Amino acid sequence: MSKEMQELQKQWHSMMQTIHGNANVVAFMNSRVGQYLDDHPFVALSLLMFIAVSAIPVGFFLVFVVTTAVMACIGVIVMEGVVIAIGGIALLCVLCGLGALSLGVSGVLSVSYIALSTLVNYWCASRGQIRKQDVNGSLPQKQPGLDLSANTAKSE
Repeated sequence: MSKEMQELQKQWHSMMQTIHGNANVVAFMNSRVGQYLDDHPFVALSLLMFIAVSAIPVGFFLVFVVTTAVMACIGVIVMEGVVIAIGGIALLCVLCGLGALSLGVSGVLSVSYIALSTLVNYWCASRGQIRKQDVNGSLPQKQPGLDLSANTAKSE
């Protein structure tokens, strides 16, 4: 492993120790919800994505509610109820769409993580075998069952 990678790994480990040492994090992780999310990382990632992408629409809705409340103080009381109801339905539709989007994005991220970690593990394992063979002075040997060029030459 290169020195930069080792340094990055040390920094990451230090940051994770700081986070896991926080009293609020420890209290949350000891709760039933924290234990459930720890056991189900896909649900945790989906929840995180949903919260992140729904913050802006909820903020706009709150600004909208305050604006209509100010208009109600001026005298548009009936209109406020209708407009807030329509806005609430619109917010519900947006949040349902964002929930589906966050599930999709977290699914893609999970599959990408699994695929990339498998590729990196395979790459590191193959590099380790090549280094061992270089140290022993032997060349990598091909497996006879995997050589397709010999099979095609025999069939012709």
